[in-house]
Amino acid sequence: MRHRVVEWRMRIGVVFPQTELGGDPAVVRAYGQAVEGLGFSHILAYDHVVGADPDVHPGWQGPYNIESTFHEPFVMFGYLAALTSLELVTGVIILPQRQTVLVAKQAAEVDLLTAGRFRLGIGLGWNAVEYEALGERFTNRGRRSEEQVELMRRLWTQRSVTFNGRYHTVTGAGLGPMPNQQPIPIWFGAASDRAYERAGRLGDGWFPMMEPGPGLDYAREQVERAATAAGRDARSVGMEGRVTWTGDRDKAAGEIAAWKAAGATHLSINTMKNGFASVDDHLAALERVASDLE
Repeated sequence: MRHRVVEWRMRIGVVFPQTELGGDPAVVRAYGQAVEGLGFSHILAYDHVVGADPDVHPGWQGPYNIESTFHEPFVMFGYLAALTSLELVTGVIILPQRQTVLVAKQAAEVDLLTAGRFRLGIGLGWNAVEYEALGERFTNRGRRSEEQVELMRRLWTQRSVTFNGRYHTVTGAGLGPMPNQQPIPIWFGAASDRAYERAGRLGDGWFPMMEPGPGLDYAREQVERAATAAGRDARSVGMEGRVTWTGDRDKAAGEIAAWKAAGATHLSINTMKNGFASVDDHLAALERVASDLE
């Protein structure tokens, strides 16, 4: 497919259909290259390392389980970095269930391989089973995440780091090679007052968990207030919305316009949960969206 560069002002990307494309690397390649050809700016990928077995966890209510397929985002992005020139975005990595220094290293490598076309979206997650499997505590994940962000930013910008925190100790150590972006942008998934405050105080951007309307207005006010209180320019904090494709082109166009009016700097189109049987079905939907955007 011929590569087009489409200027939409608000940067519009896509959500990689993690749970619906299976494990074939050829499908990942076809999807990434086709998305770039359609003129989208970035690919956003969800993260889960392991899924819970409902037979072992009676009454399991999580949206994902042991049958759900998830490519590991950092590894998949290393593959896509060689195949496309898209920005690659984790939306989100469940940061507190992962080793901080290792995440810093993996993120630095993806950033280097993409020549700085990487955003590290992070979140706290909801899956205690996954935390247990990865050997991290579920109950203190919010507090730990703040220290993780501080440590990662030091590792991305300083040759030698000595850090003595509540949860981390690093003595005279550093990453090599360093990332292209110093530091890599960190965006926060946010769905509570505490998360809004954290995103405004610490984040380069945030991912709202709601549609435009009074709820978003409230959340954005909290983010901007926290940014200002921290001595930051609230206008510098990006916001990425999400539109779920349902087959209704007018509805999608209206939702995209609503996010733009709400001040979103970025937007992702999600094509999952439409009953699509193949990667071609997902791409056909995205082609319709791209055509309407032109």
